[in-house]
Amino acid sequence: MKAVGYQKSLPIEAADSLVDFETAKPEPKGHDIRVAVKAISANPVDYKVRKRAAPPAGEYKILGFDAAGVVDAVGPEVSLFKPGDEVFYAGSIQRQGTNSEFHLVDERIVGRKPKSLSFAQAAALPLTSITAWELLFDRLGAVPGKSLDPRTLLIIGGAGGVGSILIQLAHRLTGLTVVATATRPESQKWCLDLGAHAVIDHSLPMKEQIEKLKLAPVGLVASLTFTDQHYKAIADFIAPQGKFGLIDDPPEFNVAVFKGKAVSVHWESMFTRSSFQTSDMIAQNHLLNDVSDLIDKGVLRTTLDQTFGTINAANLKRAHALLESGKSRGKIVLEGW
Repeated sequence: MKAVGYQKSLPIEAADSLVDFETAKPEPKGHDIRVAVKAISANPVDYKVRKRAAPPAGEYKILGFDAAGVVDAVGPEVSLFKPGDEVFYAGSIQRQGTNSEFHLVDERIVGRKPKSLSFAQAAALPLTSITAWELLFDRLGAVPGKSLDPRTLLIIGGAGGVGSILIQLAHRLTGLTVVATATRPESQKWCLDLGAHAVIDHSLPMKEQIEKLKLAPVGLVASLTFTDQHYKAIADFIAPQGKFGLIDDPPEFNVAVFKGKAVSVHWESMFTRSSFQTSDMIAQNHLLNDVSDLIDKGVLRTTLDQTFGTINAANLKRAHALLESGKSRGKIVLEGW
């Protein structure tokens, strides 16, 4: 089968940072399903892994987590899917990735592809949907249902992949007031179009902008990017007994700034359930099926922004470069071989 991978951790500009190669088609075991991959999307975790994780000498590491495709074969313990089913999922950081024609994934972290979306539109959703859903409901404890919630949710980096789905989930499924941050006019408009009640610029002092909005107190914060640059300022205006959630890897982060207000700090990693084979691992199957239903009912929409062509090394290098620039919006998808 065709695949895209690398043998050494290199800057994306290097000729061999990502290469096309061929390898054996994997065989499913246990709860594995084998998926014929139709479309994938690129995420910041792809370039972060590429930069820090080199495979053993002579071997290739295949990146990629998001995928949409068709079940091709199943392992002996599989009960949720059968060959021919259309699926979407975000894979496991412990295994080879989705940048390959065929891919093995545990059925318990796979969902039914939304019927109303193309494979490309569906591939934009899994990783960010799982991250946003777990962050909002499992970590920050927001309550699903449209009953009024007297708090504001502040989303730092609202125009990125996770922010783009988190805005929708919070606006459509909770009673929270949703404020997103974005710096460029096109990114601010993107956030408003997705359902943010207001947008502020995180490159300027945020406290003054929040106060001018005269909204409900900021009781929940989802810090999706550059947490090290913003968390001290946020500690100054987050409501007492609020909740601060983050998904990035801040080089500096001192939780002591939240002590006086008894603010709790919550990490979200959508790979935790699959990496540790937790007893509630199947929650991601349920979650993705819920997202699929909400898409088909018109409650949520895909966050696909750009399609970069077929799945190959050259196009994936373009995607990595754009993600590393910090100027991407929504999701970048590649489709077909």
